Amino acid sequence: MTRVVFTLPDRFVFSTDIQIYISHVNQGGHLDNAQLLSLVSEARVRFFQWLGYTEAEVGGLSIVVGDIVAQYLSEGYHGETMHVEMVPADFNKYGFDLVFRMTERTRGREVARGKVGIVFIDKISRKVASMSPAIVERLRAACR
Repeated sequence: MTRVVFTLPDRFVFSTDIQIYISHVNQGGHLDNAQLLSLVSEARVRFFQWLGYTEAEVGGLSIVVGDIVAQYLSEGYHGETMHVEMVPADFNKYGFDLVFRMTERTRGREVARGKVGIVFIDKISRKVASMSPAIVERLRAACR
């Protein structure tokens, strides 16, 4: 099976720190793969808050996750603080990719990298919806 290899962008526009709690750790003693998604989801919520939105209210639309790609580079352990950096990329009519990098805060050891595919939906019909020009401009402005 071919391994996922993910190339990072030159820069990130948002970052946040999240601690690994004991509930994030599996029987192997390291960050559980499902809990990695939980930490990335928390960072995604904070990214939208940084832009002035909630995930349920982004310019009249909501968001859902269409896909996620994660490449693990090392283990994360209980008590470590993860520094999660994000940047929107690969815009399309219905959304964009939110690229992330997660590193251990103290030593800078990279734990994971990847992207989350963000899809906008109409809150009433729950169907895929086009991003408004205002949302696109807000996201692009954040990237400058």
